[in-house]
Amino acid sequence: MSTLAILQKLKIRKFATKKNIINFYDEATEDYEFWSKDLNMHFGYYIPFKTSFLRRDTMLNEMNQQIFDRLNVAKQNTLVADLGCGIGGTMRYGLRKYPLLKIIGVTLSSFQSTEGNKMLKNKNGLILQQNYSQTTFKTNSVNGAYAIESFCHSGHGKEALQEAYRILKPKSRLVIADAFLKKDSTELCTGSNFCYEQLCKGWSLEGLGNIHDVKQKLIQIGFRNINIEDVSFRVAPSVLHVPFAITGFIFKKLFKKETLKPQSWKNLKGSLFALLSGLHLTSFGYYIITAEK
Repeated sequence: MSTLAILQKLKIRKFATKKNIINFYDEATEDYEFWSKDLNMHFGYYIPFKTSFLRRDTMLNEMNQQIFDRLNVAKQNTLVADLGCGIGGTMRYGLRKYPLLKIIGVTLSSFQSTEGNKMLKNKNGLILQQNYSQTTFKTNSVNGAYAIESFCHSGHGKEALQEAYRILKPKSRLVIADAFLKKDSTELCTGSNFCYEQLCKGWSLEGLGNIHDVKQKLIQIGFRNINIEDVSFRVAPSVLHVPFAITGFIFKKLFKKETLKPQSWKNLKGSLFALLSGLHLTSFGYYIITAEK
């Protein structure tokens, strides 16, 4: 089935305003290219003797693999949705590994959709400029869906989870990989709260959901067989790359006598406070959630 045929079948505190999110991703893509040569806009998953602590992209691509493993979809004639796909790094990984799979991603950024689709040319993938909380996908139309560090832009809100549930076929899975709060934001200590506020401001996040509340939302929506894995220590080695990546990026700019864009500064600050937030183990954690419709 061609991509066109797929589309015809589908008919298709607020730091996180739509404008801010679009600006963040329009302007920050260069920063992420420095973070990952494969343009993976997320943290990684470390497995001793399989991935390398010194080679960041081995960990980032392993996170991609962990997502596809949990989706548990047939690797041909199957349609998967990437809800908040960025410039399509995870999509390209999936299509390299499973070339008969079909993946459609959504992003608010016109820049990401335009540039991402150039990289998906002649592949079974397509990026649409849409809101993942209100897509044009038909109900019960996709065999699996995933969201890697994207639902945080809407605070892991119920609307995004409901939309994922709507578009999934019965018995299909949603996989979410993201950072979450372990307690209500009102219960954070002074240091945790400061890091949290700066993280949200730098990365244009609505906020991080409380992992316990998110589970209840999934149950209320109708998801079943919900599995929540705390993978914080698997993710930590890639997070530790943040200060080195920031330093390298700044020196690169200075060497080229280029000026850092305002959004780049915000992104770098957000990355730094992501690292500092991760040190507050009683307040923050990184989880992979698998839920079945």
